[in-house]
Amino acid sequence: MLGFAVRRLALALAVALAVSAASFVLLRLSGDVAAAIAGEGARAEDIAFVRKAYGLDRPLIVQYAEWLGNTLRGDLGTSLYFKTDVSALVADKLPVTLILGLSSVLFALAVSLPLGILAAIFPNTWIDRLCLALAVLGQALPNFFFALCLILLFSISLRWLPVSGTGTWLHFVMPTIALGYYVAPAFMRLIRAGMIETLAADYVRTARASGLSPASVVFKHALRNALIPVVALAAVQLGFLLGGSIVIETIFALDGLGYLAYQSITYKDFPTTQAVVLLLSVVYIFLTFTADIVNAWLDPRLRVA
Repeated sequence: MLGFAVRRLALALAVALAVSAASFVLLRLSGDVAAAIAGEGARAEDIAFVRKAYGLDRPLIVQYAEWLGNTLRGDLGTSLYFKTDVSALVADKLPVTLILGLSSVLFALAVSLPLGILAAIFPNTWIDRLCLALAVLGQALPNFFFALCLILLFSISLRWLPVSGTGTWLHFVMPTIALGYYVAPAFMRLIRAGMIETLAADYVRTARASGLSPASVVFKHALRNALIPVVALAAVQLGFLLGGSIVIETIFALDGLGYLAYQSITYKDFPTTQAVVLLLSVVYIFLTFTADIVNAWLDPRLRVA
C-alpha cells in the first residue's frame, strides 16, 4: 500500500508541475503583462520600462523558474487590480468556495445515494423510471436557471432564505442546492449501475442463500463495492465544483474564489489569475490522488494492478 501511495504521489507532483508550467505559458500568451501593469493609455516607452523593471524582457523559462521559486516559498506576488498580496487575497476567498463545494457534493450524495439504490433494487419498474427521470431533469436543467427559480420561490415568494451574502449558513442553502443538484444525476446513474452489477454477483447470491437480511445484503455486502467508482467521481466532481462555481457565486453574490477568478481575468490581473489557476489545479490533483488511495484501500485488486 505504501509503494502504491508513493507512486501515485510522484505522479501527482509531476502533473502539478506540468499544469503550473502550462498555465504560466498560456497566461503570458493571452496578453501583455507589462501593458496590464502600466495601465490603459500608457506610452510605448512606459511599457518598455515596466517590462524591464519587472524582468518581463527575460526568456520565458527564466521567468517561470523565478515564479516557481517564489511560489514554493509562499510568495504569489501582488495583485495588479486589488493592490494587495495575492496569497492573503486567495486565502480570504478560499473558505467560501470550499464550503460551497463540499456542501454541494454532500447534498448531491444525499440525494443520489437513496435514489440510485432504490432504482437498482427495483429495476425496470416505475420507481426506477422515476429516479431516472429526476436524473435526466437535473442534467438538462441549467444550474443558473435553477438558481433563479430557487430565488423566486424561497426568497421573493416565501421569504424563507436570503438572496445573497455569506453571513450565515442560510446564505449557502440555495447555492448548495443549485450546484449540488446539477452533479447529482452522475452519482445516481453510477450508483444504480454499480448496484445492479453487484447485486447480480455470486457472493451476493451466496449471502442471500446464507439467510442474511435484505438490508444486510444491500448495505453491508453490495454497497461497499458499488461505491468504489463513486469515490473517484466524488473527487472529480468536487474539483469541478470548486473551479466551476463562478456562475453560482455571481448569482448569489458569494465572494469566493470563483468570483475572484472572474474579476482577475476581467481586469487582466495576471498574478491573481495565475494563483487561482494553480491553487484549483493543485486541489483537483490532490483530490484525485486521495480518491486513488481510498479506492486502493477499498479494493486490493487496484494495488496489485
